[in-house]
Amino acid sequence: MMNSVFKNKSRRHALGQHFLASPAVLRNIVAVIDPKPGDVLVEIGAGRGGLTAALAETAGRVIAIEKDDRLVPGLTRDMPPNVEVVHADVLTVDFRGILRKAGVPALRVAGNIPYAISSPLLFRVLDDREVFSDCIFLLQKEVAERVTAGPGSKSYAPLGILLQNEFEAKVALTVAPGSFSPPPKVQSALLTLRKRPAPLHAGAADAPFRAFLRAAFAERRKMLWNNLAHGSTPAALAEAYSSLSLARNVRAEELSADLLFALFRSLHS
Repeated sequence: MMNSVFKNKSRRHALGQHFLASPAVLRNIVAVIDPKPGDVLVEIGAGRGGLTAALAETAGRVIAIEKDDRLVPGLTRDMPPNVEVVHADVLTVDFRGILRKAGVPALRVAGNIPYAISSPLLFRVLDDREVFSDCIFLLQKEVAERVTAGPGSKSYAPLGILLQNEFEAKVALTVAPGSFSPPPKVQSALLTLRKRPAPLHAGAADAPFRAFLRAAFAERRKMLWNNLAHGSTPAALAEAYSSLSLARNVRAEELSADLLFALFRSLHS
């Protein structure tokens, strides 16, 4: 018996599973999501089905994705008819295929996201941005802060810049460790990503600007000039800095997304 319990704990730890256990927090999350009869909601990491069932009460349809094969039979058995349970890894799920089958203009996505897949999942959202109208994720507070941070913050980073270019990003609420079973060692936050009618800068999600941001933030303590010197000539950097009135000693984290994109365009025009 002890061996079985140990195995279950180890498996849960490997999957990063911390199940939401607070009815009050669950109600607050559902209120933020605000599912409507015409919505097709994709839930990531359905777990034991608490959020799934709550969403299904008012959503037109819920597609519940769960990786843990031990949880899938119970979800399939217990959920109402408007819930489709999909046994899959969300990092390899075909969201575009789900959208085609759903017959709606865009998908809504929600879920309690394990820390280990937070960044890969958010990059997937960026890659498949045309598919989603909004994403509401419960994840580690540190990750949510990285997505919503502005210039001058230690949390300001390429992922947040790229996502904010396509989505309005906000922290809707914070969640204490005691709201989960088992409790994680960190605070969590509910991140909302609402798709913008158009990106702030067209092309900012494409590979060249992503590579530029990686280089710009590669060594945060270094001046931006030094980080970019590997891919641009001193003359090109001097001309771009002059045109944007940038100080030679400025660091990437001090510049707004607008200025970073303008610098990129100046260097790659």
